[in-house]
Amino acid sequence: MNKNTSQARHAALSAFAGTTLEFYDYYVYALASTLVLGKVFFSSQTTLAADLASYGTLAAGFLARPLAGVVFGTLGDMWGRKKVLTITVVLMGFATMGIGLLPSYTTIGIGAPIALVLLRILQGISVGGEWGGGVLMASEHAASGWKTFAASFAQLGSPAGMLMALSAFRLANSFGEATFFTWAWRVPFLLGGVLALTCFLLRRKLTETPDFLAALSAGQAAFEHPLKKLNGHWLRVFYAGAAVVIGSAGFFFMNTFLLGYATRYVHLPSNVILNALFVATCFQLLTQPLAAFLAEKTGELPFLLSSAALCILMPYPVFFSLQSHNLVLISCTITLAIVTLSAFYAVIAGYIVHAFPVSSRYTAISIAYQSSAALVSGFTPLIGTLIASHYAENWFPLALFFSTLALISILGVVGLNQSNKT
Repeated sequence: MNKNTSQARHAALSAFAGTTLEFYDYYVYALASTLVLGKVFFSSQTTLAADLASYGTLAAGFLARPLAGVVFGTLGDMWGRKKVLTITVVLMGFATMGIGLLPSYTTIGIGAPIALVLLRILQGISVGGEWGGGVLMASEHAASGWKTFAASFAQLGSPAGMLMALSAFRLANSFGEATFFTWAWRVPFLLGGVLALTCFLLRRKLTETPDFLAALSAGQAAFEHPLKKLNGHWLRVFYAGAAVVIGSAGFFFMNTFLLGYATRYVHLPSNVILNALFVATCFQLLTQPLAAFLAEKTGELPFLLSSAALCILMPYPVFFSLQSHNLVLISCTITLAIVTLSAFYAVIAGYIVHAFPVSSRYTAISIAYQSSAALVSGFTPLIGTLIASHYAENWFPLALFFSTLALISILGVVGLNQSNKT
C-alpha cells in the first residue's frame, strides 16, 4: 500500500474517532439538557423556567466557541493541527467527567448551576478548537479529488457520537425513572471521560498534515499571525459561517429541541422520540459518506444547493407526523429530515476548507463555524422553546423557523461561491 494512501486513511479514521468522541460528549449534554439537567440543577424553578435555564447552559457552551475558534485556530495554523487536537480532547474529557460528578442543586445549592455553566463553557472551548482541526487533519492528508470525501469522515463523528449518546441514555433510562433522576443520568457523562482518554492515546500517534508541513517549510505558518492573513477575506468568512447554519443548527433542532417539544406539547413518551432519533441516526451514519462521495464526483455546489433546498421542506412532514402519534410515520419523517440534513452536513466542511489558504485555514473555518454555532445553533433549542410556548398548539411557526435556517445556508453557499470567483 502506498505510504501516502495509508497515512490518508489513518488520518481520516483518526479524525472520525476523535470527532466521534467529541460529539458524543457534546450530544450527551444536549440530550441531558432536555431530559434531566433542568430538574437536577434548577429544581427550584417552574417547568418552563427550568427548561429555559437548562437550554441557556447549552447556549453558554456555544458562546465560548468563537473565542476558542480564534485561539485554537491560530495555534493550529502556527503550531500544527496535531498539537491542538491533543489539547482539545483532554479539555473535553475533563469537562464531561466533571459534569457527571457534579453535585445537584439540592446538595450544594447555587454552586451547582454555577459549576455546571463553567464546565459547559469548558466543553464549548474544546469543541471550538476540535472541529476545524478534525476536518483539516482528514482533508489535508487526502489526495486531490478525495479531499471533500475525506473531510466528511470528521463530519461522520456527529452521527456516530449521537448514536453513542442515544445508546448511553437508553441504557440509563432502562433503570427506571426514579433511578435515572437519582444517579443513572450521570453514567453517560462518566463514560465520556473514559472515551476521551482512549482518544488522547490514539491522537498521540497522528502525523502532521502534508499541507501544513509544506506551509511551515515555506515560512508561511510560523512568522505571521493567521488573523492578519485573513485581511480581505472576512466577507468570505461571513459567507462560510452562514453556509454551515442548517448543518449545525438543524441537528440541534431535530435532536435536542424536538425531543422536548414532542414530550411536552404533543405528549409523546420520550422513548418514542429517542427511538426515532436512533433509527434516523443509523441511516445518517450509512448515507453521509455516500453523500460526500456523490458530491465530490458530481459537483459540490449543486449538491449543497439541492440538499439545502430540500431541507426547507423537511420540517412540515415531521410536525405533521408528530400530531398523528403514528410511531412508524414519526420515525420515517424524522429519518428523512436527518438524512437530508446530513447530506448537506457531509459536504459543507470540505467545501469551505477550499475557500481559504493553508496558512490561515484552521483559523478561518473555525471562526466561521464556531461563530455560526454561537449565534444560531446554540440558541436554536432556546428559540424553539420560546416559539412553542407562545404559539402552543400551532407548529407552523416552528417549521417556518427551521425553513429559515435552511434558507440562510443557501444564501451563504451562493455568497461563498461568488466570493471565490473574485
